[in-house]
Amino acid sequence: MHFVDKLTKNITLKIAVNTRFLLPGRLEGIGWFTYHTLKILTARYPDVKFTFLFDRSWDEKFIFSDNVTPVRLFPPARHPVLWYWYFEFSVNAYLHRNPHSVFLSTDGFLSLRHNATPQVAVIHDLNFEHYPEFLPPAVGKYYRYFFPKYAQKARSIATVSEYSRSDISAKYNIPKDKIHVVYNGASEIFKQVDSATKTAVINSLTGGYPYFLFIGAFNPRKNIVGLFRSFDLFCEKYGTEHRLVVVGEKMHWTAEMEEVYSQMNFQSRVIFKGRKQGEELNRILASADALWFVSHFEGFGIPIVEAFKAGVPVLTSATSSLPEIGQDAALYCNPKDYEHIAQSMHAIISSSELRNSLINKGLERATRFTWEHTADALWQVLFSAIHP
Repeated sequence: MHFVDKLTKNITLKIAVNTRFLLPGRLEGIGWFTYHTLKILTARYPDVKFTFLFDRSWDEKFIFSDNVTPVRLFPPARHPVLWYWYFEFSVNAYLHRNPHSVFLSTDGFLSLRHNATPQVAVIHDLNFEHYPEFLPPAVGKYYRYFFPKYAQKARSIATVSEYSRSDISAKYNIPKDKIHVVYNGASEIFKQVDSATKTAVINSLTGGYPYFLFIGAFNPRKNIVGLFRSFDLFCEKYGTEHRLVVVGEKMHWTAEMEEVYSQMNFQSRVIFKGRKQGEELNRILASADALWFVSHFEGFGIPIVEAFKAGVPVLTSATSSLPEIGQDAALYCNPKDYEHIAQSMHAIISSSELRNSLINKGLERATRFTWEHTADALWQVLFSAIHP
């Protein structure tokens, strides 16, 4: 038993958690981090009282155990003005009325007005500092004004990569010993499938054609323009019959994305499947020739670990945290060099030696990233914030 677990048995802990990213059917990176870590911790520590703070009605599947009390605070915090109201007034008032041992915010937002409760911020990355053009102006301005203050306010900060740890420290002048790396995990749902399953999935999705797969929200940061342009170049230059299967919501479908997509020569080969989760997503992923994940910026990049677990080669970006997470188990590209991306796509499908190497290294690499490990690391951050 870890020393933190031993100490926990001798005290009563009450942990309040900002859970506004637990949205039914709409979990993205922050949502999955919140879901998996809290599901593990609430089950592991039945004597700890958890208060989940929601900004709207919650789904009962997120109330993981009897030691979880859900509370809805007003207003629904989905706009910069409402974010301020929610955290500076609603969360502040609630924590004053209901003392807790610590307040955990898995999306990094804290209450600057509140001083009674130690606060832990999970700041996943600073993409809004590096690529402000990829966010609506009001949102980006809010982030760039308040996140330096949240970082200073936090008793402790958790982040999902060494890259982000160094970035937060340098950008906001935060001592590195205040920032703790808590790597993301990947669900055990993701695993290899047999050849019969692959054939069935390929026939169903593409009419029997092999495909590259993209998974993610349609955010400019994900390099959707580069996805379309590099796929077009790949098809034109190498004459294959591959398709591009796109899994995700058009959350931030921009005019530039629309223009580039409309001008594609091989537009008919792009297949949009919307949001997929669970076993269905695993079958789609595990049947792909490769995962295309050449983002401009990522704090971690959960889909590449999911692909590793599913035995699928990964093509990703040589920027931000991605080389740290993938190491020698992925093939790397400059996200702005579409010719190079297309060449790398061809290399993955044409070299069995490269494919097998990436698959084997990916399977090994995936063992290092589990949600159990994530929960362990987050728990130690929480406990150290309560007992500095």
